[in-house]
Amino acid sequence: MGFVLNGDGIACVDLDHCLVDGELAGWARRLVDLAPDCWVERSVSGDGLHIWGFGRLERGRRLSVEGGSVELYADGRYIAVTGDTWGDTPRRLGDLSGLIDALL
Repeated sequence: MGFVLNGDGIACVDLDHCLVDGELAGWARRLVDLAPDCWVERSVSGDGLHIWGFGRLERGRRLSVEGGSVELYADGRYIAVTGDTWGDTPRRLGDLSGLIDALL
């Protein structure tokens, strides 16, 4: 199952390969901490995370952050949804603008 991002204000920040033996890498912890009101799920790979929330982007981006890989999308993308909530993150969409601004 998945979700199509269509520019309606919902965005996803995809943190690739940020979980090692179930532990969150430091670079990823700093990003997750910038979106405290957002739902975070484990990705299909099992070693990545998706941070879901409300945010605007002109276009999708792929970035390197402290050696980690981050993708940001808000339009024109299909994201597989696992429903496997990571940690005790809220089960709702929060404001991603602070995280998006920090990354861009």
